Amino acid sequence: MHLSGRIVEITSNGRSLHKERGFLAVCADGETIGRVPLDDIDTVIAAAHGLNWSGNILAALAERSVPIVFIGSNFAPTAHVLPLAGHHNQGMIMQAQADATQPLRKRLWAQVIKAKIQAQADILTLIGQPNERLIRLKSEVKSGDSTGREAVAAQVYWPKLMGAGFRRDRGIDGANALLNYGYTVLRAATARAIVAAGLNPALSLHHVSDGQALRLADDLMEPFRPAIDLAVYDLVQKEQMDINKDTKAALAKVLQTDYRTDHGHTPLSHVLVRLAQSLAKIYMKEEKVLALPLLMYPVLDQLKLESP
Repeated sequence: MHLSGRIVEITSNGRSLHKERGFLAVCADGETIGRVPLDDIDTVIAAAHGLNWSGNILAALAERSVPIVFIGSNFAPTAHVLPLAGHHNQGMIMQAQADATQPLRKRLWAQVIKAKIQAQADILTLIGQPNERLIRLKSEVKSGDSTGREAVAAQVYWPKLMGAGFRRDRGIDGANALLNYGYTVLRAATARAIVAAGLNPALSLHHVSDGQALRLADDLMEPFRPAIDLAVYDLVQKEQMDINKDTKAALAKVLQTDYRTDHGHTPLSHVLVRLAQSLAKIYMKEEKVLALPLLMYPVLDQLKLESP
């Protein structure tokens, strides 16, 4: 069992997980080898085979809206387990979400994409790369990103961040595997925030995928992918390209890094909660704009990076 911040990862085969008072307990050969307070857990990642789960621990995690993520080859997620209910007003919120008009969803998606491109531009500035074209692309984003500025921005962004020869491919090792793991952590945290806000994670703003139950998580995590990208960039610069305990901890730590918000410095995990809550309020006609950070990059001193 590995504990990275508030993320518990089970990496050894044949472990048993059960509830022991207020703890998640992990057992091997009938003996408890580790315990974590249930209230301190954000996500459980199952990266091993032959795991045994008690009904009590599954219920306890669900009561706390803690997602369980199963990951497969190359650290890409294969399944998520989420609770059915996470908010006292869930029925009304989900109905309003289902009734949302296409123009509203398109307007919100444009806001998400503008924030993502701004974050990519900020990351390039932090590593000493020019970002003028990304700033221009952000200004060109239309409702629903109908002109595909997100895709064009990606073509500009990745070569400048990772080098001209880099290609984003979930099936490749090295930096791509690190990105897979980091995005898995971010996606799980986003899904938890969505459920806690009373939203249906399958009802998206934009993403379309047959059978995909976390399309809204894929939407709302977009502006924060660059925070994972920056952490991976830092690991690559240090020649730490393997998935191991240290690199996993570095990627999981991104959820605890602060962003500048209207409420002061706020950890990314809480930023995601406020973002999901604001979306629910928009659907309920209580707010009009998504709650995004004032600046779309993490506080620098926590990432041990300096502005050029």
